[in-house]
Amino acid sequence: MLFTSDNWAGVHPDILDAMVAANGGNAPAYGNDPSTEAARAALSDSFEREVEVAFVTTGSAANGLALACMMPPWGAVMAHEHAHVHIDECGAPEFYTGGAKVLTVPGQGGKLTPAALRDALSVYSPPQYHRVRPAALSLTQGTEWGSVYQPDEIGALAEVARAFGLKVHMDGARFAGAVASGAGTPAELTWKAGVDVLCLGGTKNGCMAAEAVICFDKALAEQLPWRQKRAGLSWSKHRFLSVQWSAYLKDGLWLDLAGHANDAAARLAEMMSRHEAIDLILPPQINEVFVTMPDGLAEKLREQGAQFYDWIQPNDAHDRKARRFVTSYVTADADIAALEEALR
Repeated sequence: MLFTSDNWAGVHPDILDAMVAANGGNAPAYGNDPSTEAARAALSDSFEREVEVAFVTTGSAANGLALACMMPPWGAVMAHEHAHVHIDECGAPEFYTGGAKVLTVPGQGGKLTPAALRDALSVYSPPQYHRVRPAALSLTQGTEWGSVYQPDEIGALAEVARAFGLKVHMDGARFAGAVASGAGTPAELTWKAGVDVLCLGGTKNGCMAAEAVICFDKALAEQLPWRQKRAGLSWSKHRFLSVQWSAYLKDGLWLDLAGHANDAAARLAEMMSRHEAIDLILPPQINEVFVTMPDGLAEKLREQGAQFYDWIQPNDAHDRKARRFVTSYVTADADIAALEEALR
């Protein structure tokens, strides 16, 4: 009954096999190998246009590098008050940008609205040197509450950002889940809606250590190699990053894995919502289920072997009693059945 995090799942066999195959012989270092070029081509095909990419091993590094390319040290990132770049990266965005601030905006269900974003930005317009200067909007897809931005929602937020001179960054640690939910194609959920940079995650969905900074704005991409090297994030044996992406994208594997995790979350949510002491906070759109339940029930579930996290966020509306259950590409029907039996 493991529902803690999709990070706990192992590496998908196809991806592991690709890494083992890449271990034969020699290859040029630091991304100058055929495998890296093949991975870039696969991503360009997936996003329906040529993209510039920097491959890194962690989501925090990806977000930090992307945001550093988008602003000066006196800049600011506008993000949801529960965004990962604000809550769960130990100040990494501020570190990589040389001191830029993360400014937060409230929003229901993990989402920002154009009106709330406009109100927050108006405080800093016109710019004055006594205050930081907002330079980027960061959106999380899917969000920290398991919801998904639709293309028109992204477009409306991007329009506000453009009006105030901001670039648009997307934290896509669970982007595959958003695509698999049916919200739109990779292109429709990113550059076609106004996103300049996507940090695409693979680690939560079957890869070993695979995150990609995908630049749709080539001007921003020019800084990436230098910032990546300066931060100590340039892998010499780069082919072991690249081959993960080619295997991940091949024949739609990434969407199959995310789709399985999404379906498992939907079944889990439906089962839990039938329990009289459990309330579903939001219908899950990706592989995260958020509920409220009494402390006593949570303790009894843990005593029976269920593993999940309490979900405490600043200014949340759930009296600090939210619980998060996360499924993954390896979640089986037996896992859900075991939790149902424990609840019974």
